[in-house]
Amino acid sequence: MPAICVKIFKLKLQLLISAVALMLQPLALASPTIITKPQGSSVVIKDSSLSEQDRAKVTTAEAEFVAVPFAFSSESLSTALGAAGVVKHAGQVQASILGIGLYSANDSWIGYLSAHNYQIPKVDSWLFSVETYQAQFKEGIYYLADPAMPEQNVSKVVTLGDESYTRLHAKYVLPWGRGSAGAARSLARSKESISWNPLNSGVTSVKVSPFVQTRELQGYEHLPEKAQGVALELDWDNRDNGKNSTQGGQTSLKVSRDFGSDERNSWTTWEFEQSAFFAIGGNDWFAQQVMAFNFYLADTPTWNAQSGDNYHRPPSFAGVSLGGFDHLRGYASKRFTGRSAVMYSAEYRMQPRWQPLQQWPVFNLYDIPWWQWVVFAEAGQVANEFDAAALHDDLKWSAGIGARFEVESVVVRAELAYSNEDSQFWVMVNQPF
Repeated sequence: MPAICVKIFKLKLQLLISAVALMLQPLALASPTIITKPQGSSVVIKDSSLSEQDRAKVTTAEAEFVAVPFAFSSESLSTALGAAGVVKHAGQVQASILGIGLYSANDSWIGYLSAHNYQIPKVDSWLFSVETYQAQFKEGIYYLADPAMPEQNVSKVVTLGDESYTRLHAKYVLPWGRGSAGAARSLARSKESISWNPLNSGVTSVKVSPFVQTRELQGYEHLPEKAQGVALELDWDNRDNGKNSTQGGQTSLKVSRDFGSDERNSWTTWEFEQSAFFAIGGNDWFAQQVMAFNFYLADTPTWNAQSGDNYHRPPSFAGVSLGGFDHLRGYASKRFTGRSAVMYSAEYRMQPRWQPLQQWPVFNLYDIPWWQWVVFAEAGQVANEFDAAALHDDLKWSAGIGARFEVESVVVRAELAYSNEDSQFWVMVNQPF
């Protein structure tokens, strides 16, 4: 992909590398058995049963490396230059390695490195991933509230910020539904009809993720600077295609716990998310039309628990929030933080029959099987009590339009979102849900 230059008047282009863990999915294994590599393309897998010889081929696919330079301008980074490098089939066919580096004109920098979906030999039901991120923003934009007094107005500040996180993910795929063929093969696109019985349909998994996250802000040293704990997530992915779903849905429940230390308060949060997809057929203009819906609910059950004068509340950078490239896209990242949150999202996704991209210069260098036009609307709220009335009082709204593309097995999206407070232009990867 060529360098990307983005300058949007009165809009902020925010490069949020904290989400890059979800950026590049490994190449899908579609009913895997025999691997071929025609004309230098991505790995293609045929047939539906594995001999021992073919199984060895699956685990020793040839690695592929792609590097992407980029450039952009944003409010907090000024002009920035960087590059991303991806290794597909990095030692194992389903595994990938991603690295990103960025440096800006105001001496800010970002670094990210991750390795995804590795397996231990003969341990077919587990996938292991690790990611680490470090950044320094000379003119970082943050929305801050004292965690002990969150009812006070949140203030927008611009200051020097140092951020980092490291996460290890151990994912166990339960041996039913599409997981019955093993964890690696569960990454494949579903070719079976969707049902609402997890024993027969979709992929059910349990993921354990130890994490450590820090944020240090110049002039705000009194705020918490570290979160360290473990997250446990139960997920049922019953979509027909994670990149371009037309039916099914996804259900997830995630519980995060920081057990605390002499320097940190302990806390617990949970997040529930449910999506659903409904195909509404094609017409002369669009080959595919889909209505996509998402519901998000989160809470901090330890919010009002106290040890002396200390509340068991997470730092704002690690707790419940709305705003950003997935939740309330018309607002800046983590614009609203607090005890609990609710959000409703709806998208109308259209895949036009007109697809000129493969004939355009530069675009014709890449495999772009489809593009998609999107209209979306969202409503949500953050409250400092877990109460239906409080969560639905004065709901914040966001609406916008976007275009999405599958480029070399990666979904890239560009979205323009509006709210009654601001406008945001996002360039990100993967569907928001």
